Amino acid sequence: MEITDIYINSTRLVNSVGMSHIRYLYDAIDWDSRMICIKGARGVGKTTLMLQRIKQLFPKTEQAVYISLDDLWFTEHRLIDLAEYHFLHGGTHLFVDEVHRYPYDNWIQELKNIYDRYPGLHIVFTGSSLLQIDFSLADLSRRCVFYTLQGLSFREFLAFEEKGVFPAFTLEQILKEHLAIASDVVSQVTIIPLFEEYLKHGYYPFYKEAPASYPLRLQQVVTTILENDLPAVEKVEYVSIKKMKRLLVILSQMVPFTPNMTKVGESIETTRQSVVRMFQILERAALLITLYSGKSNMQQLAKPEKVYLDNTNLMYALSPTSDIGNIRETFFANQLKQNHQIAFSGQGDFRIDDTYTFEVGGKYKTFEQVKDIPDSYLAIDGVEYGTGNRVPLWLFGFLY
Repeated sequence: MEITDIYINSTRLVNSVGMSHIRYLYDAIDWDSRMICIKGARGVGKTTLMLQRIKQLFPKTEQAVYISLDDLWFTEHRLIDLAEYHFLHGGTHLFVDEVHRYPYDNWIQELKNIYDRYPGLHIVFTGSSLLQIDFSLADLSRRCVFYTLQGLSFREFLAFEEKGVFPAFTLEQILKEHLAIASDVVSQVTIIPLFEEYLKHGYYPFYKEAPASYPLRLQQVVTTILENDLPAVEKVEYVSIKKMKRLLVILSQMVPFTPNMTKVGESIETTRQSVVRMFQILERAALLITLYSGKSNMQQLAKPEKVYLDNTNLMYALSPTSDIGNIRETFFANQLKQNHQIAFSGQGDFRIDDTYTFEVGGKYKTFEQVKDIPDSYLAIDGVEYGTGNRVPLWLFGFLY
């Protein structure tokens, strides 16, 4: 494979990407930074984001080139070889996909060298959500700006379905102005059926490619994360990967629940310490959400109080008979985690930013459980509008 083939493939991919739907993160990125990292789970749209940037900024030039580091070209060449060629031929921007799949061990060092040797070259790279910025990327921290891309919000799903383009709102705006916001949205779309669709198949942008096979493809995404992405980032044995698969199946049928680490370990034939590490890895892989009490001592932090699958689409794909209460809570946790600190609440379901307490439920849910707690709210499913501190659950999908 010749290096020119990289440019041909890059041009082909850029020309094929659509520009009708731009993800929320696009405008939040400081594209003038010389080195940018976009982390995120497999399937949330990191590649599309980079290709859209090239298409928008470099439509007719070879100043920018896209390459995935699992390309066969890198079986005989290094990333720095491409950077050298690109720079000498007038290139100014290098878009590098899936750095965790680089066949060599020193991708961090190579990115640092590229940054230092070619002062006019801008680098944008993507990596698995499994990458630990605090450790494996620490050496890049002075050079790089980091961003995380989450799956589609309910607001973005409405845009993808061409049902309307609505602004995002802060949590405070939703809590204070939810009636006015909901009234505006509901006047334009029939919201409840669309929300039910989103819960089943609206989180990963690729849902539109083949809706009928979407659950199967999600299962394949989980397998790829565990069998390909995880070993590229963590030292983990194959037997541990098999046990993590079993753990996910168990959790898909039980979440949310308060895990007994010893019993969970017995069910998948491993130790309590291994289960704790598996929970941590699966959360970094954006397959789980774990809630802690919010207290600081290490003993409490070692054991999550509640565990959810990361999003409702995973719930339907792994366990189609999931409980509706679990689905509601999973949606709420997933949409809030983007910009807020979520903790376990002993009285309500969630404690947000150590300020707000939320109870999530159906239209007949009452304040009985949180009636004496300041700044407490109900997130209510199955309603178009709310009243007072009763806020429609679907509206928390407008946070990003």
